[in-house]
Amino acid sequence: MVFKTITKSNLDTKELGAKLGKLLKAGDAVLLDGELGAGKTTFTQGIASSLNIKGEVTSPTFVIAREHKSLDGKANLVHVDAYRLSTLAEISQLDLTSDLEESILVVEWGKDLVNDLVENPIRVKISHTENDNEREIEINAKQEILGNLK
Repeated sequence: MVFKTITKSNLDTKELGAKLGKLLKAGDAVLLDGELGAGKTTFTQGIASSLNIKGEVTSPTFVIAREHKSLDGKANLVHVDAYRLSTLAEISQLDLTSDLEESILVVEWGKDLVNDLVENPIRVKISHTENDNEREIEINAKQEILGNLK
């Protein structure tokens, strides 16, 4: 199933991420796709806010992966930027699946690399529109999640 919407600002994008984050549980994986500057990290910050994550969430481009702990015992957040990774072997070396039992995995730029590592990932595509502040966001997930986003 697919849910599509237009967000009007970074705050709207973050709020949609938070709305999705409230529906996620440990073991879930979110694959974010979009051009540079589309709002993938902003969306991830929204997910993090719903999990009451400790500290600031920034793009892990240079460290590739960051684990953020929840302050209230909710699932932790493992945030990966796969932009500089080009093979499944490089992703496998991160050992992401070992963290999945107690974490939510969010992968930017990972649509072609993470498919075999996780079952039924939630796919989020974020696109620029003609208006600089707007983003078209398409979320592909199970009906039980999408039904609660509306």
